[in-house]
Amino acid sequence: MILIHPTYFPTIAAYAMMTSGDKIKFEVSDFYEKQTFRNRTYIQSANAKQMLSVQVKHTHADGKQFYKDVLVSNDFDWQKLHWRSLETAYRTSPYFEFYEDDLQVIFEKKYKFLVDLNCHTIEILNNLLELDMNSEKTTAFHKNYDDTADFRYLKNAKTKHDFIDQFPKYTQMFLDRHDFMPNLSVLDLLFMEGPNTVTYLNQVRNLLQASVVKP
Repeated sequence: MILIHPTYFPTIAAYAMMTSGDKIKFEVSDFYEKQTFRNRTYIQSANAKQMLSVQVKHTHADGKQFYKDVLVSNDFDWQKLHWRSLETAYRTSPYFEFYEDDLQVIFEKKYKFLVDLNCHTIEILNNLLELDMNSEKTTAFHKNYDDTADFRYLKNAKTKHDFIDQFPKYTQMFLDRHDFMPNLSVLDLLFMEGPNTVTYLNQVRNLLQASVVKP
């Protein structure tokens, strides 16, 4: 069993574990935290590493709310901004045009809950890569699980793990301007590698499974 958070267009590391072929348990029953990949992802732009952040509503005065209850804020058209950023960065990439019609659905539908948005991004990615995912959601929070590989730590956007530097390099859009950027959103890999994305994810998964990482 793989225990992991469903995140917004997951990082390469997170998505590699989601597509392991094992049973996936999505953690949705813990408290929501700011500055995690739950509501953000990173792509490569011409100028720098660029964050795409989903606007959310904070409905509890004490700041505590369960992840599964977090609402998306649609007061600001963040979807239009995200799609425009993806087009600007990847329009001339090898595979953007092959996937754009399917992905654009995400940026046209209005979502109520953040977790539904995130699960839908994963569903779309699975369909594009023809991957089956045997998954379920948690119904209660548990700090520890028996017989479960806990990858919940991969949600942390501010934590730098040493194993990320071992990720194999692939061609990125702006290598003439930037050094290779590992562990961006899986969208970066998809637009550059297309069907070879699965092979790359397998390599990353082997690195992760060989690493001894503490949450």
